[in-house]
Amino acid sequence: MANDTGHEVLRDSGGRQLFSLYDINRLPAAEKEAIYGRLLPERLLELIRGRGSVEVIAPQGLRFLRLVARRAPEDRDPVFFLELCDTHHGQMELSFCTIADPTAPRFDVDLDQHGKNNLFATLGRNLAEEKRAMDAGLFPNQTRRGLRMFGEFLPLLERFTAALGMQLIVGEPLTYDNAIRYEKYGFDYTVGKRLMQEIDSGFAPGGVLYQRLDGSTPFRRPGMEKSVQGRSWAIHDGILDEPWDEVRIYKTIGVHAGVNTFPGRER
Repeated sequence: MANDTGHEVLRDSGGRQLFSLYDINRLPAAEKEAIYGRLLPERLLELIRGRGSVEVIAPQGLRFLRLVARRAPEDRDPVFFLELCDTHHGQMELSFCTIADPTAPRFDVDLDQHGKNNLFATLGRNLAEEKRAMDAGLFPNQTRRGLRMFGEFLPLLERFTAALGMQLIVGEPLTYDNAIRYEKYGFDYTVGKRLMQEIDSGFAPGGVLYQRLDGSTPFRRPGMEKSVQGRSWAIHDGILDEPWDEVRIYKTIGVHAGVNTFPGRER
């Protein structure tokens, strides 16, 4: 039977309809792990088949899921890391998602000079590692290159969300490039579209951000305004008048919003 999103409903083994992560987390471990396993793309399952592992953290009584997949037990970083929670307003919040190539070189942009986690550079930046990462083509906060798998994951998340009777996925992009990437996959803004448009205008020739690309740091070189990567590193470097924050996005299930706040970017 379909729900009001037009998708099949999600039910437990007893036939009861499930409406939230809270409902799923009340189920026996094996049952909820099987349900959450539907969020893993087939290509990821192929990658971790053999020595890989999937860890499901979904405490009973909470509206929270952490899903972590590793290719091998000794891998320092997971290949897939997902955090979801659902709101009391019936929305699925995509809190965090990384899909990284565990065989790619690692850049310790997430560690301070003492080797401690810097919480996405909020507790200090590792400038040498950031430059190495940027020169290798990575984006801010990215420790390894990605697997270009988000486009395979998002339809699974949409289907899962719709099966719970929800119509919206919401999130908060942590960086400028995240926001642009979410636009590509059909997200719109609840907060921040004007900021994104102002950033685009600011990086246009003669704009205030364009003029700040003066070579004063490796992250503010002239020409960086032309690419998402260049703009994102400049913003990470503090080129805006205020820190990157307060950007909120949403996606209606089955709808591509068609938003593009950087139409002139280099491909």
